[in-house]
This record gives sequence, C-alpha cells and structure tokens, in this order.
Amino acid sequence: MPRAERPQSTGRNRPRALAGVTLALGAMLLTGCAPEEGPPTLTWYINPDDGGQEAIAQKCTEASNGAYRIETSLLPNEAASQREQLARRLAAGDSSLDIMSLDPPFIPELAEPGFLAPVPEDVAQRTTANVVDGALAGARWKDKLVTVPFWANTQLLWYRKSVAEAAGLDMSKPVTWDQLIKAAESQDKYLGVQGQRGESMTVWINALVESGGGQIIENPEAPGDEIRLGLTSDAGIKAAEIISTIGKDGLGSPGLPTQDENNSMILFQGDKGSFMVNWPFVWPATNAAVESGSLDKSLIDDIGWTLYPEVNAGEEARPPLGGINLGVGADSEHPDLAYQAIECIVSPENQAEYFVTNGNPPSNTEAYKDPAIKEKFPMADTIRESLEQSAPRPQTPYYNEVTTSLQQRWTPPSAVDPQTTPGTTADFITSVLRGENLL
Repeated sequence: MPRAERPQSTGRNRPRALAGVTLALGAMLLTGCAPEEGPPTLTWYINPDDGGQEAIAQKCTEASNGAYRIETSLLPNEAASQREQLARRLAAGDSSLDIMSLDPPFIPELAEPGFLAPVPEDVAQRTTANVVDGALAGARWKDKLVTVPFWANTQLLWYRKSVAEAAGLDMSKPVTWDQLIKAAESQDKYLGVQGQRGESMTVWINALVESGGGQIIENPEAPGDEIRLGLTSDAGIKAAEIISTIGKDGLGSPGLPTQDENNSMILFQGDKGSFMVNWPFVWPATNAAVESGSLDKSLIDDIGWTLYPEVNAGEEARPPLGGINLGVGADSEHPDLAYQAIECIVSPENQAEYFVTNGNPPSNTEAYKDPAIKEKFPMADTIRESLEQSAPRPQTPYYNEVTTSLQQRWTPPSAVDPQTTPGTTADFITSVLRGENLL
C-alpha cells in the first residue's frame, strides 16, 4: 500500500517546525533516558478506606531506608468496578500495578491467566504464619498461594439483649436461623439482613449454603462448561427457604429489597431492631452515632454479639469471608521490592493499627494480642473465631458470571421459591458458562 503523501512545508514555516521537533526530541531524551531520581516508586492500588492504607504506605516507605517509595492510587468505591479496572490493566500489561488490594472472590480470575506475579516461597512462609484459615483459603488458587492476606473480615450475629431475653433465647449458646425467625415473629421485630440486588446477596446465599454443608460450586477449578453447581442440594434449598421466609413474611422490613449493610444497621439500631448479621464496622459506627447524640446511650448496653447463626442445629456455621489480599502484577518492574513492601504492610503491628484506626480486622492472629484492639473492639475474640470458621465465596475464574446470576434470580427475597429458584438459577448459570445465554 503506497504511503500517503504529506503536504510540503513552506520555507516560512519549516524552521519553526524543525525547532518544534528539536524541542520534542530533547524532551524525550530528558524524560526517557535520564536515570530515575531517588529510590524506585511502587504504586499501590488501594480500595477506599479512612486513610489507613496511605498511612501504612508512608510508614513502610520510611522503614525501607531508601530501598523503595510507595505511592497509593485510589480504586473505585464498588468492588465490581475495582475488579474491572484492574483486570483490564493487567490484561494490557500495565507495569504500574506493583501492589494491588484485591477482594478474595476476584483473585482466581486474575491468577488463572497469569496476571499475578508468583509469591516467593520465603515470602509465602513468613506472611502466612499465624494467619486465620478463612483468609488463607481466600488467598489461594489451585492449592497455591497467589496473594498475601492483609486484612480479613467476617460477619457476626449482632443482637439486642432485651429482645433475645424477651424471646427466651440463650445467646451464650449457638442459635439457628429458624430460632431467629421465630424470635423476631414473636416480638414483632425486624431481622437485619441484606436483601438488595448486589454483592451482599451473594454473601448471604453463600454463607447459608456453606453453613448447610454445601457449596454453590462443587468443582470450582473446572472449566466453565464442566462446572457442577450445588444450588439444588439440601443446603441450597434450605438457604432458599430461609431467604424466602424472611422476605415473604415481612421479617426484613418493607425496605428489604433495597437494604444493604448500612441500611440494615440503621434498622437494627431502631425500635424494631432485634438480630442482625453484619460486619464489625457496625460497632464503631454505632458508638460514633451515640457520641454525636443521634442515638441514645442506652443502645450500646443493649447490643450483644456472637457467632453467625447455624443453618442446622449442632452444625458449625460458615460465616462470610471478606477483606483484602495483596497481589503483585505480573508485569511489575519491581516484583521483588513489591513483595518486600508487602511484608512490611501485612506485619502484625500494621494490621493491629489498621484495625484500630480503620475498623478492618487483622488476618494474622498475632495482631489480636494488641491491647488497643480489645479496648476498641471488645468483640475481637469473636471476630477472630468467626474468621477461623469462615468460608470464601466461590473461588472460580467465572465468579462475575456466578454472582451476577445469583443476584438477578434471588432478589427480591420475597420472590424466592425454594422449590424452583435454586434449580432455575443453576440452569441459567450453566447456560451462561457454556455460552448459550447472556447475563
């Protein structure tokens, strides 16, 4: 194909054009060939918090004694948007992804195509010592550590002591979902659950299925067209029964179809509050509201906490697992330094401080020995125990397809039918993974 002819420059503008080219080349030489001043800069892509990751970045920069400098780059608020941005950049070979704060459910999708730099064995040994089982499960893919646990999260069962006493429940012993449903009915109160069409619904479904002894995906490492779903198992049907009952009987309040974690906390704090499954953030948030005068001081004394409800009496619950793991991009120019920085970031001391200042629980049990934690979070031991029992959401490269399908077909809760919803959802997910249907 012949090269397109460019118009000839006139004698009057040629010197100006040449001067522009000379300046441009000079700028390229100055910026592209000059050695980088100071230590290498590591970019850490962080999820939004209360400034804790930025503070740790500064602390670890100083502790490196000039080996590296950490700069943070803020990701979007929504986990799905974070996943999309990181996946696109990693697929494009972006070398700026030195350290990434990753939600556990999205890790297999990034690990399977080789987007994550391998975790050195010595780093893996040091950073997994004393880490709770739930966080370790969420950091692995195909039995291999592909990310480093940073902070972990789990849901507790929060309860109003006055309501539990009136309902005759002994909260020093494990309680079941059926008991909570009966207690809320008898006291004319609402249950604090998350019924919106969002990730919180997948969190709820997965915790119920896992607590019932099942799994949403029975062979998560299989190719998409070979995945077996466990939604029609006894555990899947029981999960649908619990969600359906709470929805149809109005036990989650009229706002249940749009209720997220924050809204269920507000419901729990009110006159109709009784029992709630939610993350530890509710404790500092409630205390802050009391201190500001928007909630009565008596509320704090009426709040208790315990482990996640059982699905079947006598069978240990598998609470939700959340949190953040740290990964290194495969195209990072400084993977060794990135893992050095990660070791600093996830030190028990930094995890303890992050919990106290930002409310995000440590994944390392050593951090819980810090007396400042128990002073700020008197339920810290219960959080740690819950993390040991917790189960990650389905670990699969097809997580986006699975979670979106669940959210579409299990909302609103009042429309869930235990006899049909698990089966129709499984059929739909299967058709999507086989390319026979679209989300």
